[in-house]
Order: sequence, then C-alpha cells, then structure tokens
Amino acid sequence: MKFATAAIHAGQEKEAKTGAVIPPIFQNSTYAQKGPGEHTGYEYGRTQNPTREAMEKNVAALESGTHGFAFGSGLAAISTVAQLFQAGDHIIATENVYGGTYRFFTKVMEKFGLKFSWVDTSDLQHIKNAITPNTKMIFVETPTNPMLVLSDLAAIADLCREENILLTVDNTFLSPYFQRPLELGADIVLHSTTKYLNGHSDVIGGVIVVKNDELAQKIGFLQNAVGAVPSPFDAWLVLRSLKTLPLRMKAHAENAIKIAEFLQGHPAFHTVSYPDLPSHPQFALAQKQHKSPGGSIGSGGMVTCITESFDKAQAILRKLKVFTLAESLGGVESLVCHPASMTHASVPPAMREKIGLSDALIRFSVGVEDADDLIKDIEQALEGV
Repeated sequence: MKFATAAIHAGQEKEAKTGAVIPPIFQNSTYAQKGPGEHTGYEYGRTQNPTREAMEKNVAALESGTHGFAFGSGLAAISTVAQLFQAGDHIIATENVYGGTYRFFTKVMEKFGLKFSWVDTSDLQHIKNAITPNTKMIFVETPTNPMLVLSDLAAIADLCREENILLTVDNTFLSPYFQRPLELGADIVLHSTTKYLNGHSDVIGGVIVVKNDELAQKIGFLQNAVGAVPSPFDAWLVLRSLKTLPLRMKAHAENAIKIAEFLQGHPAFHTVSYPDLPSHPQFALAQKQHKSPGGSIGSGGMVTCITESFDKAQAILRKLKVFTLAESLGGVESLVCHPASMTHASVPPAMREKIGLSDALIRFSVGVEDADDLIKDIEQALEGV
C-alpha cells in the first residue's frame, strides 16, 4: 500500500455493527467480560482503546514500522523512551533540541541518574568522541529546532549498530512524508502529534513507532504502566488529520521554499535557513535524506532567519498579521515565534549562544495559505523597520 493510500486506510476497518466508514470514537473506560478474564481483547481504557489503536497502526504504517504507541503529549513520548534506561546509563543527544526536551532531560532525568552529553550530531566524529562504555542511546532531532541543522541518520545508524547503541529520532519537523528514520536504520522514531501529524492546532499528543518486537514489548509495558495516554477523542482527531498528511506536507514545503527565497533576498536578514536552499550548509544531505515516498524532495514548513537585533525582530513580530505570533508549529495556519523567549526560553543562554540561537532569530512555521499573501504580510511587517 503506497503512502497516500496508507494515510487514509492503514489501521482502519469499517465498524462491524453499522459499517461506518470512519472509525468511531470509543469514549469508554472499561469493557464487559463474560467471566473473570474472559474478554474480547479489551479490558480497560488506559490499556486498550480501539480508536487509539487505529491511530497507532496508521502512524506505524506511515513510518514503516510495525508497532505504534500513542501518548498524551510529545514530551510524554520522550519521557517513555527515557524510562527504557536506568541510573548510570549515558545518552548522547543533539545539542540543539526543542527546549522542552532539553529541560526534561536536564531538570528531570538527570535527577534519576541518567547522564547526558550534548553534541553536534551533524558531525559523526563528535558523536564518536562522546561515546562511553555506558552509552545506551543516541537521541537525534533532525532538522533541529530552530536552527535547522541536519544529522546523517544512515551514518549514525551504522555507528549505533557497531556500538550496540539505540538510535532514537524525533521526526516531528518533517513527518514521515519527507523523512522515515526507521528506513534509514533508526530503532525508535517519535513525534509530537500536536504538530504536522495532526496539523490543525487543536490536539496535544505524541507517538512512538518501532519495528522491533522486543522493544515494542518494553514500550507497550511503559505505556500501560505509566498511563500517559491520549483521550480517544484526541486520537480520533489525529487519525482524521492523517488522511490529508501528504497533501498538507506538500503544500507546506512548496510555500516554505518561496518564503525562504523571499527572506534570503531581503536586506533585513543576514542569515536565512531552510534545508532546500542551495545556501544551506547541508543542502546535499537534505536532497538525499528528505524525500517523499514518491521521490520528491521537501523539507517541511519551518524557516528561520536572523535580523540585526532583538529590537528589530520584535518590531517585525508585532506587525505581522497573517502569521500569528504563537508557540507550536505544523498547523495549516502560519505561525511565527521568537525561540529565545518562547519555545527555547528554558535553554540556558550559554547553550543558546553555542548553537547560534540568537535573540535576533525568528522562526516561521509556514502554513498552507496562499504564498503570495504570506509574502505580502512579511513585506508590510518590514516597512519602516
């Protein structure tokens, strides 16, 4: 089954009693049993839910995996991955990750004895230098948030196999439409379903996908034991949205390259980053790694740019009208944010400086509106600035 077909049909069966085409919302907490332990495969809503299972199977199919696990947020998914390890284990993580991920690893998991090394995972040698006898996982975000630095997943996966280390990839920025880490050798792929997978700014959620049965058993145990699962309604909303994922991602990418080219040609910005721009330092890797199932190249809808000062960035942000100043990303509507004071405020200034996240950086989440209207909005915001 090809990607666009799987997005609509994978994991979804017609409802047996009525023949309903769309899987219903099973909004229930428990299930009737004929006798003690005699059930239909469903016992309790935290453990199993048919609506959630349909969504999990759908995402797993799109990510070329065999097992999907849904959670109440992207950070709940990351928390579950972290709980695969124990005190003394060492994790190598991309130094420029989402601020919430950095905060969770450093402020929560370090208290439980996990050790972290923050490295530039775009350089394989940096990863090799950080490996210790206790290294159990490499956690990669690519493209990074918000600097849009890429990591070569196939090369890192080869290294992980040599060293018997798990490779986990946060694929939120590209979705499985433009990047499928499991196909490149990763062991675990995760998403904030809040972003592109749902794409309508009305759900908080997360998902993990694997294709190893033993790993799936461990994650399934944690999903049930910890219980950070989404509501059936939220799972249904994501399942609804996945049907249009190929259409939306193509539109996001088409708009994003137009916005990136416009910004690059404007004197107000001295740095513009988008992986499909030939000026991007890792343009060649993007052309190899960011491919739709049909073979077209695309790098999603995230574009960042740096102006000359925080004051100028603030003035631009206040004047935008079609772009909404807000946290989050990946919705059909265009958003814009100031990472240093919003999404990455929890990252220490020294780390922000190290990765190049300046106070003058603006992050655009380019939606699927008409590109001309988006460009005009930026133009009017730049007038007099």
